[in-house]
Amino acid sequence: MTAAASGGADEVIRRVEGPVGWLTLNRPKAINALTHTMVLAMTEALDDWAADDSITCVVVDGAGERGLCAGGDVRAFYHDARSGGTGSVDFWADEYRLNSFIARYPKPYVALMDGLVMGGGVGISAHGSVRVVTERSRIAMPETGIGFVPDVGGTWLLSRMPGQTGTHAALTAGTLSAADAITAGLADQLVPTEQLPELVDRLVAGTAPADAVALLAVPAGEGRLAAARGWIDSCYAAGTVEEILQRLRAHGDPSAAVAADEIAAKSPTALTVTLAALRRAVGLADLDTALVQEFRVSVACLRHHDLAEGIRAQIIDKDRFPRWSPSALADVDDALVAEFFAAPSGGDLDLDRRLVRAGRTVAR
Repeated sequence: MTAAASGGADEVIRRVEGPVGWLTLNRPKAINALTHTMVLAMTEALDDWAADDSITCVVVDGAGERGLCAGGDVRAFYHDARSGGTGSVDFWADEYRLNSFIARYPKPYVALMDGLVMGGGVGISAHGSVRVVTERSRIAMPETGIGFVPDVGGTWLLSRMPGQTGTHAALTAGTLSAADAITAGLADQLVPTEQLPELVDRLVAGTAPADAVALLAVPAGEGRLAAARGWIDSCYAAGTVEEILQRLRAHGDPSAAVAADEIAAKSPTALTVTLAALRRAVGLADLDTALVQEFRVSVACLRHHDLAEGIRAQIIDKDRFPRWSPSALADVDDALVAEFFAAPSGGDLDLDRRLVRAGRTVAR
């Protein structure tokens, strides 16, 4: 074993074991929530290993027992939203470049999606080529609950889930089980948590990642998402959030009524923009195009009232009583929604930016 970087203070522990390049997110107290430093460290390591013939695959996991990654550092978003800062914009730009890089990585990229995987955690896992869930996996895009909109390629992934299940997951900010994630196309196979050490041993011994996972995978079964396709597809096919709520409440299935209540508690603006983003993403050519669209929406969210208010209510004050503005879906008009899809004044996301480091220019 060699270690390019090590030590408990590092937010990303980077090491090499045999032919495996290993990245461990190392903020266990924050369920490994991503910081800008972590995004840049991951990008640098992936750059290095892409050009290193001795590395045959990359594995990403999370320190601690709680999960791979709980998303981005939303407290930083809050402070930027309140102060007019731009740190979050810089973070998103580099994070979305990392998501794009992972999606087209030239070597097997194995994501161990054990425990909680939320928001930005989905971005560093679900775009990979080998995505492993466990019986402990709980996966979500919870952005609407804080006045935000699914990003990190989330609108691309959600819009391509079976039927209207992605719309349901996005608007309710609901949590998916391992079986749900596999059905949704966010993960590939389930390996029991107790078998992960053996999976690691096989990878270090040189077994091809897909083969190693297949040897240890077990059936995931049918999740709740697949079982609820009937009312989900019917209700969420509506053209507006208001109509979706009407259909859910009129359907008669208790789970549909619960979903309606969950949606009604979210930011009206975030809900409306999320639905618009998902509908637009269906027709986009590729993930990169979706990431550019998401960058526009994220920058607009930073300057809109509801992001700071949602984080305040859920994370800062924890009173769980956000005061959304506008407070009603009927007051979120087309002109307001259009503002979220306009190019930011500082310019669009440039996914082709080149990184010059250590005398080497790397295509981004």
